[in-house]
Amino acid sequence: MEKLEIKQFEHYLQARPRDSHKGDFGHVLIIGGEAGYSGAVILASKAALRVGAGLVSVATRPAHAPMLNLTCPEIMCHGVGSASQLEPLLEKASVVVLGPGLGKTDWSKAIFKQACLFPNVMIIDADGLNLLAENPIKKSNWILTPHPGEAGRLLNETTKKIQQDRLSAVKMLQQKYDGWIVLKGAGTLISGPENSPEICVAGNPGMSTAGMGDVLSGVLGGLAAQNIPLEVLAKLGVIIHAKAGDLAAKAGERGMIASDLMVYLRDLVNP
Repeated sequence: MEKLEIKQFEHYLQARPRDSHKGDFGHVLIIGGEAGYSGAVILASKAALRVGAGLVSVATRPAHAPMLNLTCPEIMCHGVGSASQLEPLLEKASVVVLGPGLGKTDWSKAIFKQACLFPNVMIIDADGLNLLAENPIKKSNWILTPHPGEAGRLLNETTKKIQQDRLSAVKMLQQKYDGWIVLKGAGTLISGPENSPEICVAGNPGMSTAGMGDVLSGVLGGLAAQNIPLEVLAKLGVIIHAKAGDLAAKAGERGMIASDLMVYLRDLVNP
């Protein structure tokens, strides 16, 4: 397996033209935030902005929408009470991140079903993966980002079985769901169509904390909005996220939180 290094991808992070505008760098729609889980979409949104997305919108429970701008005024927040209300937001998006804090309620399931009709690049994480495990489908233009527990549910296996043979697990996930698979954990594995799995050895135990997966989803969504090819996207997003974690950990692994990565994400996409 090839080990990922950020220098492999620096030509995708070249300086922007002087006459560029926000419309040149895509529109990310982040869908999630069931009652009590608004923090997940905030983290994903901030990460998408910090890696350079031109626009970021959030579709969430109506009760959450007014408060999200208090912590991140740059995001556009939309209360979505039904699947039909999601349609006009999907029409404006160039990439969708589905799952951060989504939950598994009737609302969550209806939103998930509608979002999966999106024709362009999708990033699926968290409860998006848990709902996918209940109703498996294939898409060639998405990235799934399971941790070992979610991978187990997607394959109807135990977490222990996944961890015993992570290489086989990431291959089976790709065969079952298509697209690109990011099997998170110590030595994150990335596998795509007709692609030998690659490994990211960056990252550290300080990243074993709530919200890190939401940040990764936002990183992937923000990079996807900038027209980075799908075969590059998963690898670049994983290595940027992991390297940001290593930079944040210089202040100490214990007590590191997901928000600590934000400033380093910006540094890493401006080599």
